[in-house]
Amino acid sequence: MALPVSISVIVLFVVFVLIAVRKIGNIRLKIWQIMLGGAVAVLLTQEISPLNALEAINIDVMLFLFGMFVVGEALYASGYLFHLSHGLFKRAKNVDYLILLILFSMGILSAFLMNDTLAIIGTPLVLYFAKKYQISSKLLLLSLAFAVTIGSVMSPIGNPQNLLIAIGGGIKNPFVEFFRYLTVPTIINLFIAYVVLKIFYRGQFGKKLEDQDPEPISDPRLALLSKISLSLIVVMVIVKISLVFLGSAVEFRLTYIALISAAPILIFSRRRIEVLKNIDWYTLIFFASMFVLMQSVWDSGFFQSFIGLNQSITQISTILVTSVITSQLISNVPFVALYLPLLNYYNVFLGQILNLPFVSLFPQLLENFGGVSTIQLVALAAGSTIAGNLFILGAASNVIIIQNAEKSGETLTFFEFARVGVPLTILNILVYWIFLTVF
Repeated sequence: MALPVSISVIVLFVVFVLIAVRKIGNIRLKIWQIMLGGAVAVLLTQEISPLNALEAINIDVMLFLFGMFVVGEALYASGYLFHLSHGLFKRAKNVDYLILLILFSMGILSAFLMNDTLAIIGTPLVLYFAKKYQISSKLLLLSLAFAVTIGSVMSPIGNPQNLLIAIGGGIKNPFVEFFRYLTVPTIINLFIAYVVLKIFYRGQFGKKLEDQDPEPISDPRLALLSKISLSLIVVMVIVKISLVFLGSAVEFRLTYIALISAAPILIFSRRRIEVLKNIDWYTLIFFASMFVLMQSVWDSGFFQSFIGLNQSITQISTILVTSVITSQLISNVPFVALYLPLLNYYNVFLGQILNLPFVSLFPQLLENFGGVSTIQLVALAAGSTIAGNLFILGAASNVIIIQNAEKSGETLTFFEFARVGVPLTILNILVYWIFLTVF
């Protein structure tokens, strides 16, 4: 059966290649420019209509990023981010300890504050450490990227796709089930990330770091507003978690958390215009363009046909591998939105086949049929999230980190990311597979 290859799929392939090389002749291209070009291409070739393109842009995601960009810029501009970080990272006496602190502090925080949030706040912080201690910025950027990706696996609110799985999959106690299945392998994978980084950047490790005084706060008023914003984020995340535990029907979107937390800065700061001017508008352009291009690819039916041809899609190994590979091409949130109904379809179909008299004697055998099992759902969460460690486009947080780094003159190329990310992802997936199938 031939797969339907369309102009959208060809454009996506070209975008993927250009992001890898980031260059046409002597012209250097930025990620947002490449993705914007892809979106314009599918619009000009009428692969997607202007109206459908507008509808494809996820306003909740755009507003969430906008709100968090405002908070992140205020933290940076006021000096409060670096002042605050001193208390957390002052115990790092060498590079080894610093990398472990970045991996575990950013990783665990990302499980509750969402990985994109930590990517926004963490990028200027690790670049500050790179300059302060004369450490490779690439090592610290990779540490941050891997930390927020791996750490966000173990929570239903760690990233958008996990939230979609927790809600769309109908998990009764999402926090309990995610922590039950994914906490231990996630902690192991954070240690593995440390080992892999040490192998690839062994010349950077072992260096001693001198303790320095905390950076002074440059703008006390903006720092106070930033502190209020951070407190609002923490309180509202606790409220959101509590509502989930209580089974409340009250809708409390992540968008609300981001916009409410940004409100003190936008309303009360005298530097609001400066903050708005300096937020990462290019990353917002990237996301809007990505939504348009991915919707066009989605409408082509190419990847639906590709996945639908695989009759073993209910198996944990298939879920993990397919999640990692396909998330590189259509992004993990659209992939999850596609895979969930397919999982349900095949489980119901297999349940009808297996619902024979002798099979009914073994209720545990039927438990995984007639609906999507919890183990399949957490495997989908693990695979689609850890896909972010393979290539840059595997996670939105990677793009946020690189786009923010490029504002400061630093970057990570596709190959610099992939040479560490590919072996790390293979090890990560192996760990999750062992824990989800053996234990």
